[in-house]
Amino acid sequence: MKITFLGTGTSQGVPVIACECKICQSSDPYDKRLRTSLLLETDETTLLFDAGPDFRQQMLREHVMKLDSILLTHEHKDHISGMDDVRAFNYKSQDAIDIYAEERVQKAIKEEYAYVFSEYQYPGIPKMRLYTIPEHAFDVKGVQIIPIRVFHYHLPVYGFRVGNFAYITDANYIPEESKEKLFGVKYLVINALRKEKHVSHFSLREAIDFIREISPKKAFITHISHQMGFHAEVTKELPPEIMMAYDGLSFLCNE
Repeated sequence: MKITFLGTGTSQGVPVIACECKICQSSDPYDKRLRTSLLLETDETTLLFDAGPDFRQQMLREHVMKLDSILLTHEHKDHISGMDDVRAFNYKSQDAIDIYAEERVQKAIKEEYAYVFSEYQYPGIPKMRLYTIPEHAFDVKGVQIIPIRVFHYHLPVYGFRVGNFAYITDANYIPEESKEKLFGVKYLVINALRKEKHVSHFSLREAIDFIREISPKKAFITHISHQMGFHAEVTKELPPEIMMAYDGLSFLCNE
């Protein structure tokens, strides 16, 4: 199973528009972050976690030629606003794309992309097939997915576990019953917006504490803002088992 970080930035990305801070002005490519999204590939299946406004750019950069399904963590714009561009995959496969989301998120998608679900189907619009994420483990094209309920301030969102890999973004609270689903993972991706405490995201310290509680073999920090600091400097502060993810980073989940 191959994991690729398509984007590791927060909702505004890095650099932030009109920002003159040192991080946004950095020439280090590791300080350039598109909106958070992740690709999971097996020999047979290609899954995408979230499709934000940089979806097209991310697909082109990683030369993604096939996409089977999209799993959505929640309905915020930086996680769903690129889905019009699934049209390219519709055309290539001559089929709709499967979208997995909870009912609240499906409602938001139908509002955001009303033209996709209207009675009159304009030629060339995206084709999406909506499926509801159950509370229990489910199968997507031969890949078993375990949904993990976490909270983004008061908003319930989903993280996901696939085998020895788990992905959690946009969270600042994880219930005990959800933690139990994470024990035993070897590779954990967790969000950390900045070093200072935030109302709806883990801080770096909170993320590190959570990683130590779950105790994976390797952990990756994502959904990073320009307020976190330079990638190179923050990396030096982290223990060897924790890594600041960056756009384009790939690794294999070995058992």
